[in-house]
Amino acid sequence: MQIYADNAATTRMSPEAVAAMLPYLEENFGNPSSLYAAGQRAREALEAAREKVARCIGADPRGIVFTSGGSEADNQALLSAAALGQKAGKRHIVSDAIEHHAVLHTLKKLEKDGFEVTLLPVHENGVVRPAELEAALRDDTCLVSIMYANNEIGTIQPIREIGGICRRRGVPFHTDAVQAVGHLPIDVRADGVTMLSASAHKFHGPKGVGFLYAAPGTPLVNLIEGGAQERGKRAGTENVPGVVAMSVALEQAVGRLPAHAALAALRDRLIAGLAEIPHAALNGDAEKRLPSNVNFCFEGIEGESLLLMLDDLGICASSGSACTSGSLDPSHVLLAIGRVHDVAHGSLRLTLGDDATEQQVDYIVQAVRQVVAQLRSFSPVWRDLTAGKTPFIL
Repeated sequence: MQIYADNAATTRMSPEAVAAMLPYLEENFGNPSSLYAAGQRAREALEAAREKVARCIGADPRGIVFTSGGSEADNQALLSAAALGQKAGKRHIVSDAIEHHAVLHTLKKLEKDGFEVTLLPVHENGVVRPAELEAALRDDTCLVSIMYANNEIGTIQPIREIGGICRRRGVPFHTDAVQAVGHLPIDVRADGVTMLSASAHKFHGPKGVGFLYAAPGTPLVNLIEGGAQERGKRAGTENVPGVVAMSVALEQAVGRLPAHAALAALRDRLIAGLAEIPHAALNGDAEKRLPSNVNFCFEGIEGESLLLMLDDLGICASSGSACTSGSLDPSHVLLAIGRVHDVAHGSLRLTLGDDATEQQVDYIVQAVRQVVAQLRSFSPVWRDLTAGKTPFIL
């Protein structure tokens, strides 16, 4: 059996998104900045896609800026808020310890430029506490950036409550919603979101395209200079085929949201099966998590070996963010929720697709049990644990 269970890393493009893309690669290939008819047809498709994307998140179309993906959108949001804050003499930013590196690395850059960053703890369940966030706000706070849902452990943050706090205190609020858009119902106005980042390939659209929502009137700093595209907020000829495909994929994903109760039931079936493995622990909140996400730690094994052996059994999975897959360091997310280094190294992330079945879930459970037992059978760490030389943690 072949099972793709790494949908948080990327998703297969939907057939409808592929079909929507093709005409703008072939006959309707015009540059949307051109004045002749072929260019204007591309412009019309671009603006229709902008309106479609905006409807899916409850936004004003004027607030949608098309980007190359979530990382670019994160960078533009943070740097724009910082520039605006600096003009007003505000150089303090509040975020949290489990953000994607597109946010964390940008915050490091801003710290070098003289900004002060407060990273909130997320505690053992991976959730930010709104009271702690409000207590961290200062008169010189120029931005709050809290991700909508975590890319590794799937925890969903209390975004609407955080947005309400930021609105009352007059602080711009950005959310990295790369894992949430198309997977959770989102209304940027009701959520109190000033800026939001998204990436098409996380909801069955193409890679290399995404968007930044910025509430109308929010000043944005250009990351790319050279032209007047995207109302002067991002230079470069727009990726019309990608944008059109993204809008179709997002509309489909939002239409599937009512069916996600069934996906969450499969997630819980998978969690229950893996929880029966001795000295294993679920990472993240059991309830406040994405309907597709399962993340476990297994004591006494290395996650890399687990992934390779699962691949031999036909299962595609990961140990964390695809953006840090080459790193030998344990996940910063798992460390932030209190997992020690040795345990964090034995992590497994499984993210189910909309087409997942009970048969696939049961096969994954059986395969993980088999591989964990096999890895432990020749692990010196496991031998010391079972012999009582070192204490179990999980």
